[in-house]
Amino acid sequence: MSVASAVVIVVLVVVLVAAAGYNSLVRKRNRTKGAWSQIDVELKRRHDLIPNLVASVKGYAAHESEAFEAVTASRAAAISAGAGTSPAAVAGAESMLSSLLRSLFAVAESYPALRAQRGFSALQEQLAATEDKIEYARQYYNGVRDDNSATQSCPRAVLAGAFGFRPFEFFETAAAGRDTPVVDLSSPTLASGEPRRAERVRADSAQQTRPRPPALRHAPTHRRTHRLT
Repeated sequence: MSVASAVVIVVLVVVLVAAAGYNSLVRKRNRTKGAWSQIDVELKRRHDLIPNLVASVKGYAAHESEAFEAVTASRAAAISAGAGTSPAAVAGAESMLSSLLRSLFAVAESYPALRAQRGFSALQEQLAATEDKIEYARQYYNGVRDDNSATQSCPRAVLAGAFGFRPFEFFETAAAGRDTPVVDLSSPTLASGEPRRAERVRADSAQQTRPRPPALRHAPTHRRTHRLT
């Protein structure tokens, strides 16, 4: 075998290995982007449900304007963060929104008539289901986000740097934001417990101060004795 033939074979092997490595990086990147798109879909769905939730609560608690404004502003910030390309920024904005939603549901707990509405109950269930889907999509995204190890290991790191492959960020929500904001629609106990507890105290006090009815006195019964004659 001549030297020229050996060089050609070596070059072909290098090209094939490089092509295989490049195709593998592309597949991993596309799979990670597909997983992120699932998160994006569920986040947009939650954003669409929030205005209806705010309108429902506002109909019964119009004086809670600060809570409504905070949720609306946080929703706008989350939408703005979602327009970018940083999962870390999206996670921070969504965690703040989840915390404010929990506060809004606590406000709703103080209004039994609102909690009894089927429309509000349906909104709460849809939001809870969406939160579950977001959490599942987050776990799937972080699981398939294995492009980082591929772009940082040899010899693919050389290809990744040459063709512009960059590591993907984790999508980590804060611990407080992972809990689904749930309203107990069946229990009369409030989330904070204070208003309902006050009602129980007043009821107990009223029961203690309520005058008791006088005890019934039974008239004495006279026994008749018959003398035998």
